[in-house]
Amino acid sequence: MALALYRKYRPATFAEVIGQEHVTEPLRTALAAGRINHAYLFSGPRGCGKTSSARIMARSLNCAKGPTPDPCGECNSCRALAPEGPGSVDVTELDAASHGGVDDARELRDKAFYAPAESRYRVFIIDEAHMVTTQGFNALLKIVEEPPEHVIFIFATTEPDKVLTTIRSRTHHYPFRLIPPSSMRELLERNVAAEGVQVEPAVYPLVIRAGGGSARDTQSVLDQLLAGAGPDGVSYSRAVSLLGVTDVALIDDMVDALSTEDAATVFGTVEKLTEAGHDPRRFATDLLDRLRDLVLLRAVPESAGGLVSAPEEELSRMVAQAERIGLATLSRYADIVHNGLLEMRGATSPRLVLELLCARMLLPSVTDAEKALLARIERLERRATAPSAPAEGGVEPPVRATPEREFSRPSQRAASAGPAPLPEPVKPPGRVAEPAPAKPADDGAAPADGGWGTPRTPGGGTPAPAAAQSADGGWGTPRTPGGGTPAPAAPPAPAAAAAQPSDGGWGAVRTPGGGTPVPAATPAPAAAQPSDGGWGAVRTPGGGTPTPAATPAPAPEAAPSGGMDAAAIRNVWPQLMTALRKFTGGRSLEAMLTQAAVASVEGNAVTLTHKSEPLARRLSDQDNARKIAGALSDVLGGDWQVRCVHGNAPAAAPAARPPQAAPAPERSFTRQSAAAPAEPARPAAPPAPSRPKVTTTEPDIPLPPEPADEDDEDLYNEDASPAPPPPPPPPEQDPDEVARKLLSEHLGARPLD
Repeated sequence: MALALYRKYRPATFAEVIGQEHVTEPLRTALAAGRINHAYLFSGPRGCGKTSSARIMARSLNCAKGPTPDPCGECNSCRALAPEGPGSVDVTELDAASHGGVDDARELRDKAFYAPAESRYRVFIIDEAHMVTTQGFNALLKIVEEPPEHVIFIFATTEPDKVLTTIRSRTHHYPFRLIPPSSMRELLERNVAAEGVQVEPAVYPLVIRAGGGSARDTQSVLDQLLAGAGPDGVSYSRAVSLLGVTDVALIDDMVDALSTEDAATVFGTVEKLTEAGHDPRRFATDLLDRLRDLVLLRAVPESAGGLVSAPEEELSRMVAQAERIGLATLSRYADIVHNGLLEMRGATSPRLVLELLCARMLLPSVTDAEKALLARIERLERRATAPSAPAEGGVEPPVRATPEREFSRPSQRAASAGPAPLPEPVKPPGRVAEPAPAKPADDGAAPADGGWGTPRTPGGGTPAPAAAQSADGGWGTPRTPGGGTPAPAAPPAPAAAAAQPSDGGWGAVRTPGGGTPVPAATPAPAAAQPSDGGWGAVRTPGGGTPTPAATPAPAPEAAPSGGMDAAAIRNVWPQLMTALRKFTGGRSLEAMLTQAAVASVEGNAVTLTHKSEPLARRLSDQDNARKIAGALSDVLGGDWQVRCVHGNAPAAAPAARPPQAAPAPERSFTRQSAAAPAEPARPAAPPAPSRPKVTTTEPDIPLPPEPADEDDEDLYNEDASPAPPPPPPPPEQDPDEVARKLLSEHLGARPLD
């Protein structure tokens, strides 16, 4: 039967002990100087060399050339205490796990008084010393405190805190540690070379990770692989299947899918994991190890090959993965997987827990934690550099077939949409046109709009009696100068109708006599506007082309007066957000500023507030504040200073509205039958004054960046006049006089004479 590797290659001297130089060097120095204590305590994890070092210590003490740090290996004591030696009668090794009672301690104490048979010292090695009972330690206490000169105790334990304090205080304590991966790999390569077996380089990291830093456990794993090796040695695929380690391809698929937010691949990897028979807990552990490596590669790029140990090909893939995922996102992933591992303990369905933690990693918006906010900001930054990145959760956003409907004022719609096509005029049904009698050349037919203009008399005489309703709405039958049966009014040409103003023809004046109407005084002809429900369709007597009437120009926008304040900054907030995009990282700033508000403006210093304290700190960063100040300078000019504080946004004050124009005089309709008789026309009659024009368009008022509910109420409030001033306070009165007045009025009291 072949010896196990950890027994076959057990160290025989302190120089052969690997990874414990902090213990072996002081012991070698003490042996060389002859400073030997009567009791030692070796503590540390299992398989790190405690018991082997205790045997080397006994061998160095009892060497014929000793005490020496380097045993000769030739004397009887060295040969007896060698790793493959039979042992010495003067060196007693006791397993306290099975001999930790008070009777065993008393027996050991009795043996300690006898002198060594053939060696210099009598050495007692008590392994698993923490298993000794309290009564057993009490039985050993006296001899450990004052032992004979030829007795030396060496306690080895994995839990030094359980050793009795009085025993521990009388020993020299040497703590052992786990062996680092670099030293462990040197040991494995040396043992494999001695065995003459071919092992692929990618197998060593798997073996070292399975051993967990213990030399004995690592060599046991390697011994198992060597025992099942074929003619070609130990392959990577054989090691993965035998050790139960998650295939690195599955880990790469999971990390790549997380970096691109591909939910289908993430959950598909979990399905492949289950079909391959892997343990979800082991997969989560390996994924956490990979995330740890990515965090180190992102934080310390030069850690490749040092802090992160992996094959060259896998290391290059890990570097690329670390560049695609932000540091905050990696840290958040690691926290989620770590908490998921805790939840998997005792879980009835570990796969369900694994799928849930994958869902939490894909959706940072489900929580308002600081790390989730940072992960969302990093996602926005990645999308700014790569616009084709998929949406949250790995689903592409749907493409809109039509643009979203947005609110716009009527004046803006008229300016942007252009003139609307005019509907074709429809003749009234059931009416037959009759020939009109002859009339003078300069006479005009009665209007077809119901006689809204000034009453006219043919030839300048007394007006005719009340006419019947017109054919276009029942306002009166059109009249002809000769009093005959009128013909239906000809519909206006589309070109002429399109040129009319949108005020419905209120400014069109018709003069007595039926001649050509005198145009109203206008500063300039109004621009053509579309027909709005028939108000702009003007029909002139005789169907001629009417003279365009004046249309009041829209009221100019109210310019901000005085110095810049918080309201002025809020009004230019959309322009500020647009100006930020030209800076590097401007889209991230734009995303962070969506929840920010202007708190105050003092001179050129602007104070912002943000309800998230982490984002407020990032906005107050010198570089971000400089970019925001630069955007303010581009929009408003001048030099600005910006800072952001944590707090709730102040209540937005109602936006100032420009003063409304005076209301137009009320329109009234008077039938021609009820109209007063007009006087005969005079030769030099002045032109009739035009009626006031009714403004049908409203001025362009700039929309506030973030209208509040109060703004919406003011926007549609018809009465925006300021509140009346409070009444003056009543004059001060004498209290006694007031009291007498009240008694007299309410109780009928009168003063006594």
